Amino acid sequence: MTDPLSPSLVLVPVDGSEESLSAVEYAAAIAEEYDAAVHALYVVSEDLARAIDTGAVDDATLAADTEAFLDAVNETVGDADVPLSMSMTYGFSTARLSRHPGSVVLDTAEDLDADFVVVPREPVSGSDEEVLAKAAEYVLLYASQPVLSV
Repeated sequence: MTDPLSPSLVLVPVDGSEESLSAVEYAAAIAEEYDAAVHALYVVSEDLARAIDTGAVDDATLAADTEAFLDAVNETVGDADVPLSMSMTYGFSTARLSRHPGSVVLDTAEDLDADFVVVPREPVSGSDEEVLAKAAEYVLLYASQPVLSV
């Protein structure tokens, strides 16, 4: 009997939070179990996107912070010895009202043909910087792929 769940690509949206790094651990474990790859999608928060657009954020600091977090993602997935790809996107748009973290995650899942999604739940801290808390419920409701919320 074949396993009904046999993903080849596990999508894990991240936002720089500890919760999203924990989700990466789960995604890596699933990928390792099913001989799959992981794609980490860094979703930029609305406040940060606005700060980038207006030039209110220091590009060098932003790049260093993002790189440090993605290095942690790379290390976490590397421990599981599974292939990793990464991309980055804005979770919000002032021009497109329908663009929000949940739709960005699901659009990326479709574009990449991901067949499993691991999404972090709402963080305990409730910080506005943790953009994926706003995406979890949407992804759980509308994903066509199996979803693990951690």
